[in-house]
Amino acid sequence: MNWVLAERIIRAALDEDLGYGDITTELTPGRDKIVTATFIVKQDGVLCGGPVAERCFTLIEPAAEVSFSIAEGDEIKAGTALGKVRAKALTILSAERVALNFLQRMSGIATVARRLARQAGPNSTIVVETRKTTPGLRLFEKHAVRVGGGYNHRMGLDGAVMLKDNHFALAGGDPAELVRAVRDRVSHTMKVIAEAGRPEMVEPLTAAGADVVLLDNFTPEQVRRAVEQIAGRALIEVSGGITEENFAKYLVPGVEAISMGALTHSVKALDISLELGL
Repeated sequence: MNWVLAERIIRAALDEDLGYGDITTELTPGRDKIVTATFIVKQDGVLCGGPVAERCFTLIEPAAEVSFSIAEGDEIKAGTALGKVRAKALTILSAERVALNFLQRMSGIATVARRLARQAGPNSTIVVETRKTTPGLRLFEKHAVRVGGGYNHRMGLDGAVMLKDNHFALAGGDPAELVRAVRDRVSHTMKVIAEAGRPEMVEPLTAAGADVVLLDNFTPEQVRRAVEQIAGRALIEVSGGITEENFAKYLVPGVEAISMGALTHSVKALDISLELGL
């Protein structure tokens, strides 16, 4: 993970929550006492975000001691103590919410990614997320997918050429011609992904030299026919309307990647608390 960028995200989150300070804890007797708090998970899942949570505390109090007894990416059971924070009470209560927000969301994403990756493994299909991430949290959410066993799609618009329906509409004419024109202009290191929004687009986009043909909103049966049609000439990605509930239907032999916006935009945070012990 890029920790230069990660620290900027953490600082911004602390700035948002702290404002000019935690006035409630500052008014509470004992705020400067050194105390210990324990992270407790209340659901089964996969731990992700421990180092991010740790930095929330040490940015406020560099001497804060944060340790996780469970490794990043390990599966965890409800009721398990994940780790401890030892610092001033003011530090712990000031950073608590931000640290838990990161830890809960990242663990929730990693948990779903693990389930899907395990399901897809026998088919040699990889599970990837999309750019449908929480604004400002893309780095952490995509990291969580990797921790869970999934893979990353492009991090941003500069990661690959990805020609979608709006690009074809903007250019006008034959979509295959746009694929060929773009293919001639990009470096050999840059992939060209072309979205097929209809079955009849599959053959022209493949023949035009797309590295990846993205089958968008295809039915499982349409995916099977497209796999036969492409016959190994391009990598096949399937996307659009895929959820954990219908995921298995899209595990068609020959599909190399399934990309899911739901992996980041609809995941429920894992229930984790931070309990103060005096």
